[in-house]
Amino acid sequence: MIIRLAEDADFAGFLGLAAQVEHWFGPMVEDVGFHDAVREHIRRSRALVAVSPGPELLGGLLFGAEAPVHHVHWLVISQQVRGKGVGRALMSDATRRWVRGPGTVEVVTFGADHPGAVVSGARVFYERLGFAAAEAADPGPEGGSRQIFRRAVS
Repeated sequence: MIIRLAEDADFAGFLGLAAQVEHWFGPMVEDVGFHDAVREHIRRSRALVAVSPGPELLGGLLFGAEAPVHHVHWLVISQQVRGKGVGRALMSDATRRWVRGPGTVEVVTFGADHPGAVVSGARVFYERLGFAAAEAADPGPEGGSRQIFRRAVS
């Protein structure tokens, strides 16, 4: 597996990843706003992908590096490789590239009562990376609860 900056040619791969999680996050594949966000992150060199010899992306990450509060805007791992270190590798690379302390890294993920909270493993994933659950966030586009997770960096 290789982690690298995303390129224009990776756009379809981001849509493929999005298609796997629309039942949790709401529609993205046909959403022009999502398309624009992916393209803007790629253009600004704030998008990472995890690739292997195959044609499919293993994972993708969109990141906001506006210190002192850095934001994980979007992180999705392909269903067939979840739990195999791809997300950890993407987060490690993003932190190395873009995070400078003192400050925080924040991500909005599922609220504890969201159906995807346990099934996706997102909350446990962020906790294992040192994030702590913080305040509630606005509901997601599908109406499900969301919560901010935050990690201090020095």
